[in-house]
Amino acid sequence: MNQAIFLDALQQTVISCRKCPRLVRWREKIAREKVKRFQEWDYWGKPVPSFGDPNARLLIVGLAPAAHGANRTGRMFTSDRSGSLLYPTLHKFGFANQPISFTRGDGLKLKDCYITAVVRCAPPQNKPTPKELQNCRPYFLEELRLLKSIRVIVGLGKVSFDAIFRGLKELQMTSLKNKPAFGHGVVVPIAPNLSLIGSYHPSQQNTFTGKLTPAMFESIFRKAKNLLNQVI
Repeated sequence: MNQAIFLDALQQTVISCRKCPRLVRWREKIAREKVKRFQEWDYWGKPVPSFGDPNARLLIVGLAPAAHGANRTGRMFTSDRSGSLLYPTLHKFGFANQPISFTRGDGLKLKDCYITAVVRCAPPQNKPTPKELQNCRPYFLEELRLLKSIRVIVGLGKVSFDAIFRGLKELQMTSLKNKPAFGHGVVVPIAPNLSLIGSYHPSQQNTFTGKLTPAMFESIFRKAKNLLNQVI
């Protein structure tokens, strides 16, 4: 079995997960009751799998699916406010074949890029509990093990940034002893040929308030591209 097959098998395990009763109830309630603007949709309503290039050098780590975004479409950042900034940016820097993403079958392909999250089910108020983060952790750790070509990791938001570092420490992929401070644009050399970049999450709250602008977000992926170009 090759790397892609192992990753696909892991995602099938993710999709069938029911470890967190609160999240199971919430994601299924949202999928049943829907909202008026998406009444015609057949909601996904399950844990959302990761996706992308199994040989990717860039890993993007989000927090969790949006209730009416990925919990509806079944693909991370697809047809939600965060994706409306993420995918045009990835396309601009050559990590995606198109700048838009509306459904799982819309032809989007990631290039040299893989997208995951630290929690795979939509949480109420977008706030998973520490126990829910812990329950989802083994899936993320297994992805870190399987994605052997990763050279740059972008953490979208502080929760994801911190979870990435804890995961790398647990897998002994870094010798750094102290958790780095999160900040937008911070670059942490984790190990030879492995860097962690912090970014504000491209959430509606951050973009509408101006905390994160398109130019600020593009700067993250410009740094990622430059780092990848320097990797031997």
